[in-house]
Amino acid sequence: MEKQLQKTLWAQVVKTGIIKSNLIPMIAGLMLALYTYQYSFVDNIWNIILAISGTAAVIAAAGAFNNLYDRDIDALMARTKIRPTVTGSITIKKVLAAAVLLLVLGLVLLYFASPLASFLGLLGIVFYIVPYTMWTKRYTIWNTEVGSVSGAMPPLIGWAAVAPDIWHPACWALFLIMVIWQMPHFYAIAIRKQKDYTAAGIPMLPVIKGAERTYLQTNVYLVLLILSSFLFLPLSLGLTLVSLLLGFLWLGLSLFGSRKENIERWANKMFLFSLVHMLGVYFTVIIYASIGLFLNVL
Repeated sequence: MEKQLQKTLWAQVVKTGIIKSNLIPMIAGLMLALYTYQYSFVDNIWNIILAISGTAAVIAAAGAFNNLYDRDIDALMARTKIRPTVTGSITIKKVLAAAVLLLVLGLVLLYFASPLASFLGLLGIVFYIVPYTMWTKRYTIWNTEVGSVSGAMPPLIGWAAVAPDIWHPACWALFLIMVIWQMPHFYAIAIRKQKDYTAAGIPMLPVIKGAERTYLQTNVYLVLLILSSFLFLPLSLGLTLVSLLLGFLWLGLSLFGSRKENIERWANKMFLFSLVHMLGVYFTVIIYASIGLFLNVL
């Protein structure tokens, strides 16, 4: 019983849900790179294992560092006040030690996959901790935009783990889609949890500028998300069409949803479809690349 409790507490510290969700675009980047450059999956299996393990460790370290730094504001929000770093269920020294160990381990694993992948992992966590967690999250409504850069690093890391460089348009399509996707996704969360953010004094867009501004800005980003789909075109018309379809469906839900009736209901639908969009795009990429690699073996 005690071991299970400790396991649950540590899962909250490293944010296992975020690890799992971020590994999907990372694997998409990795698989698409293998297919794009016609590399063998079997020949790169060691790099694949290193990339997945290293990325998971780096993301876990980022979650632990974030929990450490944010424990003051986490104590003010209903959904975060039970985190182990707030309640003291796990000591600060243990969390710090685990965060450092995970970071070093993750960067070393990524380095053996590719030095570029390790550099991108380091860049992502530094961007997440300093410009986002320590600065913009507490002081500006543009915190979501700043945080989106680090949040979109996984597909670049996956690509870099097996590819010679990261300059292919399809690689940047995966990155830009992930960057832009985060604004409508987190704006919806901010509306749903507006009371929490207000209590903690976090300047999320709905808290400072209101629901109408958030609605308008959401739609701007959804249009940009649709346009970013065309970066897939040099590689695949099918991927482009899937990305466009999901983007238009999301924009349609935003424009013709139940915003005027109930802004929270609109935000709930927007949040749920954001997950559909992310899973739809990146799983399509994984399936497309996997089929292509399989056919190349035949």
